[in-house]
Amino acid sequence: MNSEVSDLMGQRRQKLDELSSVGVNPFKSRFEREYRLGDIIAKYGGLAAGDEAADLISTAGRIMTIRRHGRVSFAVIQDRSGRLQLYLLEDTMGTERYEEFLSLDIGDIVGVRGTAVKTRRGELSVRVQSFELLTKSLRPLPEKWHGLKDVEIRFRQRYADLIVNEDARQTLITRTHIIKALRSYLDERGFLEVETPMLQPIPGGATARPFVTHHYALDIDLFMRVAPELYLKRLIVGDMERVYELNRNFRNEGISVRHNPEFTMLEVYQAYADYRDMMDLAEGLIKAAAEFARGTLNISYQGKELDLSSDWERLTMIESIERYAGLGVSFDMTLEELTNVADDKGVHYEKHFGKGRVINELFEQLVQPGLFQPIFITDYPVEISPLARKREDDPDVTERFELVIAGLELGTAFSELTNPIEQRERFEEQMKAREAGDEEAQAMDEDFLRALEYGMPPTGGLGLGIDRLVMILTDNYSIREVISFPHMRPESRL
Repeated sequence: MNSEVSDLMGQRRQKLDELSSVGVNPFKSRFEREYRLGDIIAKYGGLAAGDEAADLISTAGRIMTIRRHGRVSFAVIQDRSGRLQLYLLEDTMGTERYEEFLSLDIGDIVGVRGTAVKTRRGELSVRVQSFELLTKSLRPLPEKWHGLKDVEIRFRQRYADLIVNEDARQTLITRTHIIKALRSYLDERGFLEVETPMLQPIPGGATARPFVTHHYALDIDLFMRVAPELYLKRLIVGDMERVYELNRNFRNEGISVRHNPEFTMLEVYQAYADYRDMMDLAEGLIKAAAEFARGTLNISYQGKELDLSSDWERLTMIESIERYAGLGVSFDMTLEELTNVADDKGVHYEKHFGKGRVINELFEQLVQPGLFQPIFITDYPVEISPLARKREDDPDVTERFELVIAGLELGTAFSELTNPIEQRERFEEQMKAREAGDEEAQAMDEDFLRALEYGMPPTGGLGLGIDRLVMILTDNYSIREVISFPHMRPESRL
């Protein structure tokens, strides 16, 4: 803490002691707030300059500025709905109370009662008749948020960032609108919102490294879920037919502008559907969210125009590599031929990768970053799709797609594999990959196989990354901007 902040905090603590010494409680338990600030703006914004409403109203907010002009002063308070000016007159409030208000600090939270008035300059205000100090702010608000160091402070002290940064508040508000639109879209189509375990005995449903914890009562290790997929499919086996979960997933992986180890996913499963139905569903969901949150399907993202309104392009992975990277690759090529192509283009791959994973790396490193307009990339290799149904006319690929917008992998979906015998074989292949050094390969799940043996109807499954969707719809480059409290390195290790 620098000396200036320390001095200011000392002054505020002295004010706190003075208030307490005269019997004033600077931390009230309640205030009867009749109007939010945005409600006042909506109701009284039409007043003509110089006019004043007759009715007495009450509101509350945090003091952001105070400007003294002799016997007439002004303050600005804010709440979640906006900011509003307070019109302070010594003649109205009385000299003692007028001076008491002006002795308050920026950041203090006050409740006020008064009348709505439009000043001669046309500024809607509340002419204060009385006020209460509801919460005394003991730490001064930050004034500037610039530079790399301050970016770190913004996310570490998210509460302070939200007070002074209107864009940050609006991003989180828009996030709630997006989630509400997604829920409404699914609810209207007969989907049931469900909950599945976040602590799982076997981490499944995605290729990712899990977090591990220990359950002392059962004396077993459990894993924070990397995906809810296998449990949602169990519900489909149980004839629930249409289910979805807005869920938190946990993957013990790196942190970047696109990755947070704790993130939000929407997973949807629909019986008697396939991956083509999931394309239609994904497109409808995102368009509905954009309309609700932004009011348009033509938005700007990072300085480029993004058109969500037209029908979204669909290409196979092989087609996209040929079109956007100028490379002709196929599963008819040998593994050595494919790795030679990768080497020539500087594409990284691991020694244990098969043909499918090498082709996927060519796509992810050479093609995906340049895909800006919405596009469905289909026909993912079997090798990286252990839970997806194979295409009947091409056993090397699956009925799977990934949705890419603005270079971001936004979602994935496939026609689910319902054959328990083939699913066991896929799990066994994953176990071999794990033994070969792939720590993210999926483990054998005998109970899930038992569920499939009861019979699962043809099913389409979809997963959408909510954080990345919010990034796009709020024009944010970093995932940390759209998460209330992103994970940070401990201050003690800086």
